[in-house]
Amino acid sequence: MKGIILKEKPKSPISEAYRTLRTNIQFASFDREIKTIVVTSSVIGEGKSTTAANIAYSLNEIGKKVLLLDCDLRRPSIHKKYNISNEAGISDILFDGRDMSTVIYKITDNLYILTSGTLPPNPAEMLSSNKMREFIDSLRKIFDYIIIDTPPVISVTDAQILSTMADGVILIVSSGEADRQAVAKAKELLLNVKAKILGVVLNKLDIDQSKGYRYYYYYEEKKKRKKK
Repeated sequence: MKGIILKEKPKSPISEAYRTLRTNIQFASFDREIKTIVVTSSVIGEGKSTTAANIAYSLNEIGKKVLLLDCDLRRPSIHKKYNISNEAGISDILFDGRDMSTVIYKITDNLYILTSGTLPPNPAEMLSSNKMREFIDSLRKIFDYIIIDTPPVISVTDAQILSTMADGVILIVSSGEADRQAVAKAKELLLNVKAKILGVVLNKLDIDQSKGYRYYYYYEEKKKRKKK
């Protein structure tokens, strides 16, 4: 598993940070049901897919039945993180009538993954279809949590579309890299469609600059230490 720190280093401070994020998600469910969560960012490269993958794994750790759904139909990457095939997935279920049982991956007793599958020529149209909405609704009856990885908000409308079908959105912001105007724009675009923003995850925090005990998040071990 690539970048799944909870699996690779379960006792690390970073793993504890993801467990804290998991707890925050659970607390958000006290007032209203939070089952379907979109994970997105303002621009490319902020670590949204790695965060989505670790959130899903963390919920699986406490016995929740979780589906990690790769709805980035332009640059999918979830399959790479879990070393599984992307030959067939969501798009094949929606438009080719594939049975979900033939394309879903069972990673653990509680964690399942649906990859993007065949990349469609019209991702936004596919994601905004009644079939997609009905599909999400059907998944809610099967899983405790559905974590949806999407493209960045500013780049395309996909995240906005999916946020209207989700119970909440987590926005990933890259520490020291994110443009403030881009983050503000991403928030504005989500609020324009009445998305329920659960919170923001500060990613790629430079832990060398931190003092004392602090929770932090990171992205693929700082790009594998800048590829050595």
